[in-house]
Amino acid sequence: MRILIVEDAADVAEAIASRLRKSGMACDLAESCETAEDFLAVQRYDALVLDINLPDRNGTELLQDLRARGDRSPVLMLTALFSVDDRVSALDLGADDYLIKPFDHRELEARLRALVRREAEQKSDVVTLGPLQFSPAGLSATLDGVALNLTRREATLLGLLLRSQKTPLSKKRLYDGLFAFDDADVGLNAIELYIARLRKKLSASSVTIETQRGVGYRIFDQGQTDHG
Repeated sequence: MRILIVEDAADVAEAIASRLRKSGMACDLAESCETAEDFLAVQRYDALVLDINLPDRNGTELLQDLRARGDRSPVLMLTALFSVDDRVSALDLGADDYLIKPFDHRELEARLRALVRREAEQKSDVVTLGPLQFSPAGLSATLDGVALNLTRREATLLGLLLRSQKTPLSKKRLYDGLFAFDDADVGLNAIELYIARLRKKLSASSVTIETQRGVGYRIFDQGQTDHG
């Protein structure tokens, strides 16, 4: 899951990013609307955490621009001062949720997951595929009731595949969901390594990850007849 955090207070932004990275989210930090626009021009995000009071423009203006050009990425607004009028205005402009500072980082993480879940094919807290069950919140999975030993990135990759079971995901899309701009030293071919590791851990089950040449990867349960 790839998140853009637009927040000019470096300590707040880093604290948010640190918490979200531990839960498997790749985070990019922008300290202004201008930097955020640069990121948005080249990268698609699963969600945005957007502060209202930014040094160059108001965060609601960035939100308005996003919606005007048809970008429906989930947006969670942050602000220290948030009157009822502000909340109504932000929601009317297309914000999906908001939090008032100071906030509990566990709540921010839970709200982000809820926003992303709205966009997913499976909307429950636990995603199930045949004998495989995956918990996005815990970054954990079981296979036939037995816990799978997954690294954080393996679990994140599994979550991306499970959220898009009907649609193959390209290597680039998976890479974007796993790595932030700060991970530029990691090459695109790292995805093949993580896919190979996941396949090995799923190999004793009916769940498999297929490669569709020139298209990408898709996870399915061989026990289900309709997986074409």
